[in-house]
Amino acid sequence: MKLCLFSVSYAGLWGQERLGLDEFLRHAAKLGYQAVMLAGKRPHLSPLDASPERIAQVRDLLKELKLECAVMGAYTDFAGGSAAEVPYLEMQIGYVESLARIGRQLGAGIVRIFTSYESATTPFTLLWDRTVKAIQECCDRAAAHQCTIAIQNHHDIGVHTDALLEFLNDVNRPNCKLGYDAWSPALRGEELYTAARALAPHTACTTNADYVKLPRFQYQPALVNYLPALPDAVRAVPFGTGFIDYAAFFNGLRDGGFDGIATYEMCSPVRGGGARENLDHYATTYFKWLR
Repeated sequence: MKLCLFSVSYAGLWGQERLGLDEFLRHAAKLGYQAVMLAGKRPHLSPLDASPERIAQVRDLLKELKLECAVMGAYTDFAGGSAAEVPYLEMQIGYVESLARIGRQLGAGIVRIFTSYESATTPFTLLWDRTVKAIQECCDRAAAHQCTIAIQNHHDIGVHTDALLEFLNDVNRPNCKLGYDAWSPALRGEELYTAARALAPHTACTTNADYVKLPRFQYQPALVNYLPALPDAVRAVPFGTGFIDYAAFFNGLRDGGFDGIATYEMCSPVRGGGARENLDHYATTYFKWLR
């Protein structure tokens, strides 16, 4: 497996110390990573800022640092906007196509995307079909840049392992693969080894972080007691110290034939705070654990 660090970990979006893109690349190399995943949004590499000159600068820095740009991270939700006259899906598809083009110029052959959140105003079947068609077009446009689309199993549509495989079959594009993670199936109670082994043949990359569950209760004064509140809160902790059985997950991926990109991310508040020293501890703990 190729070890990779996601730039969003140092983007400052959850109270962490913020590094600009160039500084992040130098930092990832210093930590010992050989590959990076770049967030396709500010403060890192938004298509709005990716001029030919800027792409050339990033490409030269990657070469200097002997770093590979392995994945571009797109942030998508194909549920569509509430105003019918706004071409929301076209914007999303154009955004993904832009990241495929940028990614190829930097050496990345994968754009990670999400499906859609369910909507109270859109029937499930309609939303499923809309999302399938949008991702098909993303795949067709990405193919012109020799790029693979990897669906990450976080958004509501196709979030369960069985549903995700069904969704992938509906998309039915040779350059559509999965960015299959343990976080979501672990939270929802799926058996990680079995799920990972089943989806390993379709998985191009996986993005990992570990968490603890924090049970919640709401006080009921009239009863002088507490009522359980669901779901539990979740908080990031150093890799290998949380509730997710990553040994089972990675064994399932390996036994299913996966030998792709294994990325670490810090995309939530982390235990210990957002100082760079703590973030570095998390990033190197993952590196050592997986090695």
